[in-house]
Amino acid sequence: MAISQELYPSQDDLLYEEELLRNPYSLKLWWRYLIARSDAPFKKRRTIYERAVRSLPGSYKLWHAYLRERLELVRSFPINHSEYETLNNTFERALVTMHKMPRIWILYLQSLTEQRLVTRTRRSFDRALCALPVQQHDRIWELYLVFVSQKGMPIQTSLRVYRRYLLYDPTHVEDFIAFLIDSELWQEAAERLASVLNDDQFRSIKGKTKHRLWLELCDLLTKNATAVSGLNVDAIIRGGIKKFTDEVGRLWTSLADYYIKRSLFEKARDVFEEGMQTVVTVRDFSVIFDAYAQFDYM
Repeated sequence: MAISQELYPSQDDLLYEEELLRNPYSLKLWWRYLIARSDAPFKKRRTIYERAVRSLPGSYKLWHAYLRERLELVRSFPINHSEYETLNNTFERALVTMHKMPRIWILYLQSLTEQRLVTRTRRSFDRALCALPVQQHDRIWELYLVFVSQKGMPIQTSLRVYRRYLLYDPTHVEDFIAFLIDSELWQEAAERLASVLNDDQFRSIKGKTKHRLWLELCDLLTKNATAVSGLNVDAIIRGGIKKFTDEVGRLWTSLADYYIKRSLFEKARDVFEEGMQTVVTVRDFSVIFDAYAQFDYM
């Protein structure tokens, strides 16, 4: 295949070419050459970049600049254009020597995520986590969770990634619970939330109190009574009633709603009456009484 004439060095390039013949391993010379040809067509700059990284494969400065230009180039093409595959191959070549550079991985992973190449992207995230020191994993995990939270992602893939993430940083269990709820995986969401409440050392990174988490668990259990099994819902909610004094009326009505959802209407009636007899504030009594009246009406 013939090489286009425009890719050959011009008369103006001879000064840089002669210097590079004498010292092809000088980063300063290659950089000056690229700056001098900043207005040249990308095809010509690509040729210079390719020669530069072949001479200096360990130069982060050259690889980073080259990859950034290639990323800008593909933005004007549809996502299935062949230039994207060329870009991916360039990233792979760069990572042979740049595998310890988190910024190169981040650029690559962001591009793969946009291309929606699920298997290739997942494997590349795993490679990044293996290649980089654990102190830099936060930057990769942040992107990884964005990737697995995309619509259309296989649910089992998302679950495996989130579970691995919790082994790395258990403090973000609330994010996993929110993901489970959004995915309508009520059983595991309830189990995870119950586990959090049983952990006396747990501190919410979202600033939620234990009382707030109890209310969320109660809502989860009562609204999805038929989908959650294996948990003693009665004991869980009564434990919250004994432990907290605020909004006790809401907990009593949550317990009654749980039995209503399971069609245990007499049991629900007993819970309403027990609640009205034990609460000590007018507000809690009103909450239970109003719910009881609505139950009788229905």
